[in-house]
Amino acid sequence: MNFEFSDEQNLLREQAAGFLADKCPPGAARAVLEGDASFDAQLFKGIADMGWTAATIPEKHGGLGLSYLELCVIAEELGRVVAPVPFSSSVYLATEALLLAGTDAQRRAWLPKLAAGAAIGTFALTESAGQPSPDRLATSCDNGSLTGTKLPVADGDIADFAVVVAKCDSGDGASLCLAPLDADGVTRTAVATLDPTRSHARIDFDHAAAEPLGAEGEGWELTRRILDRAAVLFAWEQVGGANAALEQAKEYAMGRYAFGRPIAGFQAIKHKLANMFVKNTLARSNCYYGAWALSTDASELPLAAATARVSAIQAYYFASKENIQTHGGMGFTWEFDCQFHYRRAKLLSVNIGSERTWQDRLISAVEAGQAT
Repeated sequence: MNFEFSDEQNLLREQAAGFLADKCPPGAARAVLEGDASFDAQLFKGIADMGWTAATIPEKHGGLGLSYLELCVIAEELGRVVAPVPFSSSVYLATEALLLAGTDAQRRAWLPKLAAGAAIGTFALTESAGQPSPDRLATSCDNGSLTGTKLPVADGDIADFAVVVAKCDSGDGASLCLAPLDADGVTRTAVATLDPTRSHARIDFDHAAAEPLGAEGEGWELTRRILDRAAVLFAWEQVGGANAALEQAKEYAMGRYAFGRPIAGFQAIKHKLANMFVKNTLARSNCYYGAWALSTDASELPLAAATARVSAIQAYYFASKENIQTHGGMGFTWEFDCQFHYRRAKLLSVNIGSERTWQDRLISAVEAGQAT
């Protein structure tokens, strides 16, 4: 079975790489990191104009109706440049929630805006430390009134609406609801993280207006499906970042001389680069499996998503760390760009659940497969 991307998808990659090389050159995240803006609004507008936010949205809702394979290609290229935009929250999570569980009216109201980049969505799940579960939920939504606190919410300070996971006394213990974030009863407070180029917020709901998204008591199963789909896309973003970190380390090692020769010729540096390459290659292989399962809606998706997610977390963190080490003392300085991959690797490693969470899901998926 050939998991490689097609010629058309690789052409999309070339176009994406060219666009990002022009609009998001190396170190572009520094302007957001050192400034007051929560994200690069001009870059996000350009991404929307390219149609990337509309990739998997059906044409009848203003989208392009492409497959998830094209979205995987885009995710990898965005990860490669550490793009400081709310793409993942809006496209991987909010859009997917509407596609999976939204009513016709909800889709008509929000999908065209998401496709055009005129609206930003997010997904509000976590409330406290530890692995999220239905019995840990405190947020409630009764008769269109949402009350509770979500923390942290990626891009919660800039999003126009949130898909909120709330507790439910029936079914699987949770329900999803859709809440506009500019309504009365919603308070948003920015939260500092290791990677300020991707903003986060605490969102307090005090009898805020909300509407059901999907059937009551089916929210946890929907959440699992949404996260499985998002995990594959996050994994591709992490693989893109891991490969960029490897390339950055290799380029520096080839050009940095010590004792009359490039440090790339020293065995210790060779081992670092080789280990990075091995981890990145394994993660990419698992991501191909995830991309296939996502694009075909295969029954193996939970297994493929968890496998891709775990290996991508490990590969990106390792590559970002070893990239800094390869740069030596200068790698730790503010002026060098190594920090951007390290910051993003740490952030993405917990963005939709920690490595331990996805390891647990991987074990559960393997056991479920063995049982059948």
